[in-house]
Amino acid sequence: MKLLSEKATCNSHGQDSSYFLGWQEYEKNPYDEVQNPKGIIQMGLAENQLSFDLLESWLAQNPDAAGFKRNGESIFRELALFQDYHGLPAFKNAMTKFMSEIRGNKVSFDSNKLVLTAGATSANETLMFCLADQGDAFLLPTPYYPGFDRDLKWRTGAEIVPIQCTSSNGFRITEAALEEAYLEAKRRNLRVKGVLVTNPSNPLGTTLSRNELELLLSFIDAKEIHLISDEIYSGTVFNSPNFVSVMEVLIEKNYMKTQVWERVHIVYSLSKDLGLPGFRVGAIYSNDEMVVSAATKMSSFGLVSSQTQYLLSAMLSDKKFTKKYISENQKRLKKRHAMLVRGLKNAGISCLESNAGLFCWVDMRHLLSSNTFEAEIDLWKKIVYDVGLNISPGSSCHCNEPGWFRACFANMSEDTLNLAMRRMKSFVESTAISTNNNPSHQTYQQSNTTSSKKKSFSKWVFRLSFNDRQRER
Repeated sequence: MKLLSEKATCNSHGQDSSYFLGWQEYEKNPYDEVQNPKGIIQMGLAENQLSFDLLESWLAQNPDAAGFKRNGESIFRELALFQDYHGLPAFKNAMTKFMSEIRGNKVSFDSNKLVLTAGATSANETLMFCLADQGDAFLLPTPYYPGFDRDLKWRTGAEIVPIQCTSSNGFRITEAALEEAYLEAKRRNLRVKGVLVTNPSNPLGTTLSRNELELLLSFIDAKEIHLISDEIYSGTVFNSPNFVSVMEVLIEKNYMKTQVWERVHIVYSLSKDLGLPGFRVGAIYSNDEMVVSAATKMSSFGLVSSQTQYLLSAMLSDKKFTKKYISENQKRLKKRHAMLVRGLKNAGISCLESNAGLFCWVDMRHLLSSNTFEAEIDLWKKIVYDVGLNISPGSSCHCNEPGWFRACFANMSEDTLNLAMRRMKSFVESTAISTNNNPSHQTYQQSNTTSSKKKSFSKWVFRLSFNDRQRER
């Protein structure tokens, strides 16, 4: 008799992805300027640490909010006791106004259509439970966030079918790619329930164009399916073109009185824009009353604490602060992005042109020993172990072209980023020397210790990367 469930014993969580495996290797040997200067620098974590001083300054100036007080009187007891899972009205109002502010107040949001969740992970999974049954499929443009394999599929039983985007047009979504993905799902006898996009894109760091958004709306209209727009990076846009929310296009194209209006759903979070992933604040926004009702009931399995809601409702209601924060944070992201691009260029490496996010989509195809995913994983292992940088290989993001990597830039100091770029430049130069001395053996010299470490997890990484690619075909 089996003592554990299939869910407990299956290997479908995605934890053995090279994306997560790189984190594990970093945790074994984390870089520290003083304690471990030769350790691995974490460039695989899309975390925004550039504007903590602004948040901490606000907290210092607003001791009542930080101390759970109202007009100087403690409300700790009130917040500590049971709260309705619909969320605090003051926080939901502040959240919807903040979402509008990020979008230049071109669209407004109704707090009655907002469902609070414990982060965007919970929001996306909840929408899967609301919109799809086990075995139903959602179409996702590649490359996409590796965590979606866990968030959308693991507990729901839903399937992902990739919309294959390529570097030939900057990985933009095309009508042909959408139709091919839809047909592929049909060939696999999967019922397509919708399309999910990230805007701005993780891992590309680009915003969807109006043409792409109009194409997506036309597509879901014709197929009578849903569209989920994950907009958790909407406040990180630091260069033109400006961010355009799907809600804006819905209104412009007069979809309000059509069924499409109820089949478009937005996911948001404060993890990226405010740099508060540990607070676990996410949200679903939908015009479909049944979705809002069902998602609200499901949210009882992943609530945002009342204390968190109270603190952030005060912060987000301070319009002087939010205006300053959004502007200053975008300036800092722009500067740090430029540092990464410049550092990589100095090492002979280019990036996809981007205008948003906490990362760059880095082109290292010229460093591959062959145009294969095996060569990509081999290069990735060298960068993790020999260079001491944890970046995410494109295959973990389901990119269909080997040699692309995601590198994050906002979760470290300027000094650490500069060190990372020096390491990368040294690696590229050493690789060139090694290749020139022995053209038939394009391998960077490794120590015996490093080689043994690599062998210990090679099978693990290859199994995930290539089994997943087989399932996609």
